[in-house]
Amino acid sequence: MILQALNEYYQRKTRMPDSDLAPPGFEHKAIPYLVVLTAKGEFAGFDDTREGEGKKKVAKSYLVPQGIKRSSGVAANLLWDSPGYVFGIDSKGKPERAREQQLAFVEAIRSRLPESGDAGIRAVLAFLERGDFAKVFEHPLWAEILETGANLTFRLEGDALPVCEREAVAKVLTAADADSKGSAALCLVSGKMDVIERLHPSVKGVWGAQSSGASIVSFNLDAFSSYGKTQGNNAPVGKRAVFAYTTALNHLLAKGSKQRIQVGDASTVFWAATPGHPMEELFPGFFGEPSKDNPDLGTGAVATLLNAPKTGVGSFEEDDTRFYVLGLAPNAARIAVRFWHVKTVGELAVNIRRHFDDLSIVHAPHEPETLSLFRLLVSTATLGKAENIPPNLGGDVMRSVIENLPYPQTLLAGSVRRIRAEQEVTYPRAAIIKACINRYSGKEELKVSLDENNTNTAYRLGRLFAVLERIQERASPNLNATIRDRYYGAASSTPVTVFSTLLKLKNHHLAKLDNKGEAINYEKLLGQIMDGIADFPAHLDLQNQGRFAIGYYHQRQAFFTKSDSTNKGE
Repeated sequence: MILQALNEYYQRKTRMPDSDLAPPGFEHKAIPYLVVLTAKGEFAGFDDTREGEGKKKVAKSYLVPQGIKRSSGVAANLLWDSPGYVFGIDSKGKPERAREQQLAFVEAIRSRLPESGDAGIRAVLAFLERGDFAKVFEHPLWAEILETGANLTFRLEGDALPVCEREAVAKVLTAADADSKGSAALCLVSGKMDVIERLHPSVKGVWGAQSSGASIVSFNLDAFSSYGKTQGNNAPVGKRAVFAYTTALNHLLAKGSKQRIQVGDASTVFWAATPGHPMEELFPGFFGEPSKDNPDLGTGAVATLLNAPKTGVGSFEEDDTRFYVLGLAPNAARIAVRFWHVKTVGELAVNIRRHFDDLSIVHAPHEPETLSLFRLLVSTATLGKAENIPPNLGGDVMRSVIENLPYPQTLLAGSVRRIRAEQEVTYPRAAIIKACINRYSGKEELKVSLDENNTNTAYRLGRLFAVLERIQERASPNLNATIRDRYYGAASSTPVTVFSTLLKLKNHHLAKLDNKGEAINYEKLLGQIMDGIADFPAHLDLQNQGRFAIGYYHQRQAFFTKSDSTNKGE
């Protein structure tokens, strides 16, 4: 299903007049340097295609013949490669292997572009067969090229495009693709007879995977094989379908792609059955982290989605276009599929809207109106570091959002655990707890802001703890630590052990208040809260610890809101 959807994406995109996907037999490759040759095959210099400053220089991308999948042997690409293959340079103390690489590079051109009358190909062959590279090694850019091992290709002097983009090369590779030799069988992806691909090209751009790429389909051990079949014959996919799905996936994963986001350890790509669908542009704003260039990305995307039913403009409710979401994670030399979801745009829009409705909770004015999935996951991680996010959590949360299912228990547990460890109920953690508990209960048990009618004991205990802390803060404004720093963990898990002590301390703190009217108001508030508490529980389970946290958070936010209103003269 995944390969079929990617194959269909490639076919649709290549039918568009402005398609930027490589045609069969080619791929887009960043080439930092071009070797410029005269028509007689003499070296004329290097073209530095990089743009930018310092370490941020980015090489220009060219359409080159599809790269060879290498293991440990010698295998040369056609008309482009590293300095070791193009010039036979030995940088690893293996001169014989370097010579073998250079011979393989020349032979690849001879065998795949035989008897070509193209001036560019003739110039390249003349240059390589002559083997006089003295001027190359004396060029000012050579030291940098050698140090970086950057890819090289050729350009004929006076031409704007490299030799590998000349029409003669395209004709030869297109004809070779049509005349592919090998055992033909039914392709499992296209459903048509085709030559079965033995080794699938590598997929690049998955965060944490090998920089040279990894396989999403591979059988490199006997244990993975069945019925005596080896390599690609275990999952017969035709050459055309293999090229299509790998090209499409590499395109979606490419650096700078607008159709990829990072969800935990999963590099996530997405696309609609209709290329250029508005949901493709909005999707990163729902789950991705806003960039410095576009800090309002999430807020704008969510606002567009939430306001669509009200305005009737751009509403996705009735849109039955299929939408695909694929999460990939590194797994040694392979790529693991973390998650795969297929929904209509209408179903997806409804479920995403519910997700943000569930997360909605009162917060400070300077905090963002919407929280990206990355912000939520990081708030549950130790030290707030992305590398400490549990591997499967991002995919599990994504599934809950897209399928409108209860959030994973590990998300709630992670939030409660970090609150107890750090004694801080932050906006993202409060949003997570509210959303999790409401989905578990199947109703809006916890409101967006303070709910004075909520009689749940754990919620009221959280409110009570917030009031006690506030009284202490008002009585002793310059304290380095409050009761939250000393007692939050015990108060939220075993209330009976600490609340009697805290209520005694409260009397001492109230006596220190200069404003007796303020002290009376706090006494009344405490009485209202305590009126719903029959007894202090000996233990609170995970969900009730979450309710405690929300009660505390709501009450604290209510204090801040009142203070702001007072300061503004309201």
